[in-house]
This record gives sequence, C-alpha cells and structure tokens, in this order.
Amino acid sequence: MNKITRFVLGTSIAVGCACALAAQDKPTAVPNVLQITREFVKPGRAGAAHEKTEAVFVQAMRKANWPTNYIGMTSLSGKSRALFLTFYGSFDAWEKDTAAMAKTSLASAVDQAYIADGDLLEGLDQGVFYYNEEMSLRPKSDLQPMRFFEFTTFHVKPGKDSQWREVVKMAKGGYEKALPEAHWGMFSLVYGAEGGTYLLIVGHKSLSEVDKGFAEGKQFESAMGEEGMKKLDAMFAECVDSVSSSLFAVNPNMSYVKDEWIKADPGFWQPKSSSASAAGPAEAEQGQQ
Repeated sequence: MNKITRFVLGTSIAVGCACALAAQDKPTAVPNVLQITREFVKPGRAGAAHEKTEAVFVQAMRKANWPTNYIGMTSLSGKSRALFLTFYGSFDAWEKDTAAMAKTSLASAVDQAYIADGDLLEGLDQGVFYYNEEMSLRPKSDLQPMRFFEFTTFHVKPGKDSQWREVVKMAKGGYEKALPEAHWGMFSLVYGAEGGTYLLIVGHKSLSEVDKGFAEGKQFESAMGEEGMKKLDAMFAECVDSVSSSLFAVNPNMSYVKDEWIKADPGFWQPKSSSASAAGPAEAEQGQQ
C-alpha cells in the first residue's frame, strides 16, 4: 500500500474532526489553536493506575468549574501513551486562560496532581498546532459522539509547501466528488518539533467506520481516474518524506468535558466505575511518531 493510498484510506471515512471544545469558542467554530500533549506511560502503569492519577486533574477542574475542557485518550497502536487535546480560539485566549488559572487555587491543585502522575510516566512532550482551513474538508463541530480518533502526520520536505497544498487540493476534489460525507481537519505544527509537519485528525463514532473507509478507498481512486492517481502519487512522493498514522480510543475517565456532553451520554462520559467524568492535562498527538 503506497503512501498516498494510505492517506486516502485514512481520511475517506472522516465523520468529524477538531472542533470547538474550549468554552470560549463558538460551538460551530473550528478553533485555531490546538495544544497537544503526550504522556508516555511506563510498562505496567497504564490502565487503572494511570486513570486514577488522571482523575485527580478532572476532580480539580470540576471543583473549580473551569471553563476550558479537554479530551483524553489512550493509544491503540504504537508505544503506550495517553493524549490530551485542548482547543483555543486564539493564542490570546490560551494566554488568558493560563493567566486566570495562575490566580486560583486550581493551579496548586494541578501542580500536586502532576507529581503523582509523573511517577507513572517515562516521558512527556507537547506540540502546538494551528488550524488550516484551506486544507480541511467540511469539519463538523460536535465531537461528543466520537469514541476513537485517528491522527495522520505528514512531514513535508523543505521548500515543497506549494506542492503539498496542491496535493491536498487534488485530494479534497476527489473526496468532494466521490464521498460527499467525508470530513477532516488539518492542522500545521507551529511549536514543539520540526517544521513542515501537518496533522490530519479524523473522529470515529465506532471502528466500523474504519472498515467502511477501507472499502470506500476505491471510490476515491475511481473518482480521480488512473491518470489523476498517477499524478497525485507522483506529487505526493515529491513533496512528502514521511507519513504515519495512529489510532486512539477516547477515555472518559481521563477527559474533562462539558456538562452538556455528560448529559447527552452519561453512560459513556460518566461511567459508574469512576467518581469523575474524566481527567488529564491538555494534550494531543504531535508530529513525532
């Protein structure tokens, strides 16, 4: 399976992507700033042990009734790790959120929670991404139903951004023609790792949508035509030097979500086994696989 075909299969079943999560964002807007943190968990410390320390963050956030939310998730592929995604409408909104927290008792509570959580980790990193509207396709605003997320990271060769934009433009055209339900969000890495990194995010309500995506890949290829696919493959190979995909499952015990989300599906977002609806700092997958 070549790289461009993997790109096709990875996005053809997109049903939602990075959308408004922070309280200050409009519910139908796609926030510009995505903060992603990864926690690499020590062997044998994932699962219930990590959920317990993450629940302390959630409880602290809920006690403070903090307006900024985040989604926590755990890896289904690759090295054992947890991701936490927080969205902001702007860098200014992020600064104001951080400054406001520093003036409250929540800051010390979070600091204390990090001490216990850190004992379970062998590493942590963060990345900051910026939304690219031009490269996104019909992103939806409601992430509440999403139970799995697929992150596809592309690294574009230096000086090849214009070719990359053309590749995405061609792919979008094929999806718009063949798969009218396709949606995705594209973000570019601005802080935290090597430049030229783009992150495509796809949300899934269930893994059956992944099966559907592989089946629908042929529809995209048919819409592009043989010559179109050859051109797309060649351009992709010319401008992209690496691509990787990871699959994560949303963990309600490690997520601090809005009350509306909990009311919409209390069986998922507030499981009986947990006294808190979720926990975690503000993290997500960045361009280092």
